[in-house]
Amino acid sequence: MSRVFPFTSIVGQERMKRALVLNAVHPQIGGVLIRGERGTAKSTAARALAFLLPEINVVADCHFGCDPDIPSTYCDECRDRVAAGEILPVAVRRTSFVDLPVSATEDRVVGTLDIEKAIQRGERHFEPGVLASANRGLLYVDEVNLLDDHVVDLLLDSAAMGMNVVEREGISFTHPAEFILVGTMNPEEGDLRPQLLDRFGLA
Repeated sequence: MSRVFPFTSIVGQERMKRALVLNAVHPQIGGVLIRGERGTAKSTAARALAFLLPEINVVADCHFGCDPDIPSTYCDECRDRVAAGEILPVAVRRTSFVDLPVSATEDRVVGTLDIEKAIQRGERHFEPGVLASANRGLLYVDEVNLLDDHVVDLLLDSAAMGMNVVEREGISFTHPAEFILVGTMNPEEGDLRPQLLDRFGLA
């Protein structure tokens, strides 16, 4: 991670900082929406918060960073490996900071299932999306008001449930998607629909 402005050095903006810390402590709050004009330290605060978060234990070769200490939250791949008698290797890594581009599509966010492999070879192959990278980390969405409404719904659903379920043609894949959701927006560039605004835990 490049040089980050320290969270504790941000002057003022007490409500914003309190909301970020509360959501970091308890991500099930459902996300934080920060509204403000350019130059009000919105993105700076989000990146600074991520830098404060502790290192975490993960299943070493898992795409989703599953928590080795909580088997009930394992992804389908880790569950299958444990069922086959494998002892999962453990590694330590920094909490991830994932930046979601405004142009992100549904498949880019949730991931995709390879239906062709499933039909031809009987194999379930899942290509992880942004939610996989963000699991147990911080997912930052700048200009969330410019994101497709359906994609915002997907993010908020995952933030509330703590998991991502992808289903295609009767085939499904489930993985944990517990993350700190931080969305920022400049009201001068348009607002969120009230239905979406109401779904953010803190605004």
